[in-house]
Amino acid sequence: WALTITDLDPLRFGLLFERFLNPERVSMPDFDIDFCQERREEVITYVQEHYGKDRVAQIITFGTLQARAVLRDVGRVLQMPLGQVDRLAKMVPANPANPVTLAQAIDLEPRLKEARDNEPAVRTLLDTALELEGLYRNASTHAAGIVIGDRPLTELVPLYQDPRSDIPATQFNMKWVEPAGLVKFDFLGLKTLTTLDRAHGYLSRRGLAPVWNQLPLDDARTYELMASGQTVGVFQLESQGMRDTLRKMRCGSIEEITALISLYRPGPMEMIDTYIDRKFGRAEVDYLHTSLTEVLTETYGVIIYQEQVMKIAQILAGYSLGEADLLRRAMGKKKKEEMDFQRARFIKGASEKEVPEQQSGGIFDLVAKFAGYGFNKSHAAAYALISFQTGWLKANHPVEFFAASMSLDLSNTDKLAVFYQDCRRFEVPVKAPDVNRSSADFDVEWREGKDGPQGAVLYALGAIRNVGLEAMKHLVEVRETGGRFTDIFDFLERVDPKFVNKRALENLGRAG
Repeated sequence: WALTITDLDPLRFGLLFERFLNPERVSMPDFDIDFCQERREEVITYVQEHYGKDRVAQIITFGTLQARAVLRDVGRVLQMPLGQVDRLAKMVPANPANPVTLAQAIDLEPRLKEARDNEPAVRTLLDTALELEGLYRNASTHAAGIVIGDRPLTELVPLYQDPRSDIPATQFNMKWVEPAGLVKFDFLGLKTLTTLDRAHGYLSRRGLAPVWNQLPLDDARTYELMASGQTVGVFQLESQGMRDTLRKMRCGSIEEITALISLYRPGPMEMIDTYIDRKFGRAEVDYLHTSLTEVLTETYGVIIYQEQVMKIAQILAGYSLGEADLLRRAMGKKKKEEMDFQRARFIKGASEKEVPEQQSGGIFDLVAKFAGYGFNKSHAAAYALISFQTGWLKANHPVEFFAASMSLDLSNTDKLAVFYQDCRRFEVPVKAPDVNRSSADFDVEWREGKDGPQGAVLYALGAIRNVGLEAMKHLVEVRETGGRFTDIFDFLERVDPKFVNKRALENLGRAG
């Protein structure tokens, strides 16, 4: 925050620097930074120019031969019929989340066993494939990871040049770049930041451009919108389950949005009802110990964040925040000998602060239970702020919000239909595409109406199926240089058929 790397005031949100970096920490921290998705490449170019091209690289990833792929590859080399190999490969159950090994597939699938027993060629295929399964097949680069060195990277790691990329990659993968002494940065493209940027552009035309970091965090309209559950398109809050929870929880502060984002995940989800009941006074708040009231007040006594685990160890058992971070990691990994050591250390530290062993042991066990799925508050608070900003935009400037959101789902007809229905709920008119009024992308139009200025979303010409965004940009350029089209003949004479072909014209006609 002091270096303006992040816009989140750590004192305002109670974030701990030691969660990021501390003297006891063994491994280097990760830097995960979200950028507007359209300008992410500029950031990478800037980093290369600033630190030197020989000091910046992407990180390699290796694709391994999994069960289906190894069958197809070996089948090709053995010159077996394509149809037969395809049929055998499809017998292997496809489960991307938990891939099945070839040996498991042979055990599970009687048809594979039968084919192996009946045909010597299939037996050779399976035996060879079992030997090769798990070997690296190809190299690629990690989607977001970048390393930056303090000297030319060739002095630290071997490099690899991916033919599809301008930047070299380290030959060590994610697991090994850290031990080689490099710090990993994840430069991620986040669609929501692009949405906010587009909306900012629309609002600046009317002289209403917001300064995102100066929005009032107590804006009543934003919290009313969230409590109504009408959060389609609002960052992190748009799934059906999340909207139902918002109606029950009725968030009234940025802290409560942070808590919701942290709780709405497998594991801590079971605590959502406890949190809500305590918030509305339907259940008693338990702070575990009087000295922990300050740490747990914000979350009504529910342990949600990793930072709370660290503060509890610091206050109750005299840990330094660096030691407390090690405790948090141990609780996350649940290694028995490490946990036994930490439990004894916790109870001893607490007894020095006159907390009885039975009570401190109970607190340790309870904290350990939640530490396993405690969430990093720095991460949750950063996301909650973006959720608030998109919520504020939707509550206060719905026309610009919808135009920006639809613009980023230009080619996703299903999502556009969802936004169109939402526009009707918010009484935002969506004007049909028109070659004399619409832009290639979604746009906003304001006109003076009976009750003051009336805003509308202009549907994008480029969102019509099978016309192409580039063709529509050409059409708009022709209209802006030569004026409105007077009729279809004028239109056909002026647009270049190389850009706007017969198919595009037919689809413009179909769209009216």
